[in-house]
Amino acid sequence: MRDAARADFPHFLAVPTRWMDNDAYQHVNNVVYYSYFDTAVNQFLISRGVLNIHADRVVGLVVENACSYFSSISFPDIVHAGIRVSKIGNSSVRYELALFRNDEQKPAAAGHFVHVYVDRDSNRSVPVPEAVRALLATIAVPQNAA
Repeated sequence: MRDAARADFPHFLAVPTRWMDNDAYQHVNNVVYYSYFDTAVNQFLISRGVLNIHADRVVGLVVENACSYFSSISFPDIVHAGIRVSKIGNSSVRYELALFRNDEQKPAAAGHFVHVYVDRDSNRSVPVPEAVRALLATIAVPQNAA
């Protein structure tokens, strides 16, 4: 996804970097990028009304993620996290994300994030709830384009 463009992502969340995000090398530490992914996905689900982190009996747990780094981000940059869905399975969803620094058109980093939906009490996988599935279809890319 190094060549991904902003136009390839149907949803964005702007996330300001924080002073504490920088490491000794004066750029955002690699582990923070995963936090941007997690924040962008969950903010999308919460803001669209399909995730209530306190009350939902069915929740998505992260089972896989990966990130490739192309250029540095550092405080006080603004990260624009682009989100799209590349696959909706029976109980899982694969998101693709790209992090754009300020107004740059090419991503500073890109990766993926997989949720498996489980019953909160039993921790057993369950089908992706219909409301979630319908919402995610709005940001899904065709299988051959992902």
